[in-house]
Amino acid sequence: MANKLISEMGLPRSMANVFIARNIVTAKALSLLEQRNQNEYLAGHLPTRLKGLDAALFGGIPFGVVTELVGPAGIGKTQFCLKLALLASLPTSYGGLGGRVIYVDVESKFSSKRMIEMGLSSFPEIFHMEGLAQEMAGRILVLQPASLSEFTESLQHIKVSLLQHNVKLLIIDSMAALASGEYGLAPPKHHPLGWHISFIKSLAECYRIPVVVTNQVRSQSRDEASRYLFQEQSRAETIEDPPNFNSHLVAALGIHWAHAVTIRLVLEFRSGQRVIKIAKSSISPSMGFCFNITSSGVSLLDDEGVEMMGPEANTISWEGHIGIINYE
Repeated sequence: MANKLISEMGLPRSMANVFIARNIVTAKALSLLEQRNQNEYLAGHLPTRLKGLDAALFGGIPFGVVTELVGPAGIGKTQFCLKLALLASLPTSYGGLGGRVIYVDVESKFSSKRMIEMGLSSFPEIFHMEGLAQEMAGRILVLQPASLSEFTESLQHIKVSLLQHNVKLLIIDSMAALASGEYGLAPPKHHPLGWHISFIKSLAECYRIPVVVTNQVRSQSRDEASRYLFQEQSRAETIEDPPNFNSHLVAALGIHWAHAVTIRLVLEFRSGQRVIKIAKSSISPSMGFCFNITSSGVSLLDDEGVEMMGPEANTISWEGHIGIINYE
């Protein structure tokens, strides 16, 4: 039985294809995977404490994969990251992961003061305990690489820290800023991030932790877009360019990076409101949730959410600017 092929086990074709795509081809490999997943805390997710989003993601930010936050400056990506860092460092008795966090702060946006403010607002019964706020802040290791090469060197130190310390979350804010600092937001094929993508994915998979990275957006002319494969639709049904705009927004790191992430959450302005939507997931529907930034961080206005259909699911909206982006 152990060496029986997945394709011969009578599983639904869709489920069997998922396992085979992950190189899980025998019953023994499947059994080992199940055993590993059974050992994961919270069934392998870091809850965001955003009820609707967690429900749509079947538990929150998943362990063992890369989750990406994409959006324009000022939309709330760093606020989201700060709250995740807070939640991962919370004691398990309060629903946290009770571990350390490595926070790669590329643009010097990390604020321990803001994170403690979130804690006081969200968990007053914890943060009013003497010394606990400082203790939790001490669980977060902040790295501030000044260049892509410095970040490359720090990845090896991060790997050692994952081995030696109780690290439960890795955040990189922002990956696009690392590349643009040396090469500008050039077309993605000019970004030498292939090795970094593979290494970061391996950290998530090998150490079974959630890895969260942020990505910027950039404006791209239609003439420029037509020259790059990552903007082309491979199927007959194509999404037409939105009318009355000479440029559109795209994720800065391109299709190679997009293929490496398992979950993509887009934060955008739509009809004058902030919206967070699930733009890429193998199991979750494309749902959008309106949100505000409050003293406790990102807060949903409605836990129900709205299913994104057609172009809405595949665009980045920024008030008057709407941008086509390929999530496949």
